[in-house]
Amino acid sequence: MKLARIAPSLLSSDLGRLREQVEAALAGGAEWLHVDVMDGRFVPNLTFGAPLIRALRRFTDAPLDVHLMVVEPEQYIAEYADLGVSVFTFHPEATVHVQRHLAAIRERGMRAGLSLNPASPLALVEEVVPELDLLLLMSVNPGFGGQSYLPATTGKIRRARALLDRAGSPAALEVDGGITVETIGEAWAAGADTFVAGTAVFGQQDIGAAVAALQRRCMERA
Repeated sequence: MKLARIAPSLLSSDLGRLREQVEAALAGGAEWLHVDVMDGRFVPNLTFGAPLIRALRRFTDAPLDVHLMVVEPEQYIAEYADLGVSVFTFHPEATVHVQRHLAAIRERGMRAGLSLNPASPLALVEEVVPELDLLLLMSVNPGFGGQSYLPATTGKIRRARALLDRAGSPAALEVDGGITVETIGEAWAAGADTFVAGTAVFGQQDIGAAVAALQRRCMERA
């Protein structure tokens, strides 16, 4: 059985111990590293950008799953591709010409993703499902780490899984927000396969064991 893909969120890491903590997460079974980019406009916070991505690429070749919570994300496509970003995900409400940007992301060798906030309907992605490599559902209102999983997300995950399956899409279905050993099983059973986890990984004493515990809980719900 395929394990759940865990993408630890560096928003919850100790940047003074970044390399140590990243290596511990990867050793524990994490497949991707999740980088949140916020501009203080689309969401009420400022976080990482190119300098962190550049620093990560100095010591790891693990896939970098970058989630842009910014206005006009297309401005970052070329730069982030050059920095070695693996997955480039943005919000459809943050720009116009969504299809054009998805095509540009893929042309630059990255996987193309769209993210939906809790109140954003699946209808926002229906017309471009064939061009998606990832659909990210926010299970909290974005901007800050450490929030609790919104229960209504589970039904949305089921509907998103049905949407992808009807289209024959191989896109990953990712969930971000409040993912813990208590909530991940429910999201996995609903059809998600990729999980962003912050404090549930980097907030634990044994980071590698925390990743393994999240994967194990999904296997228990299989």
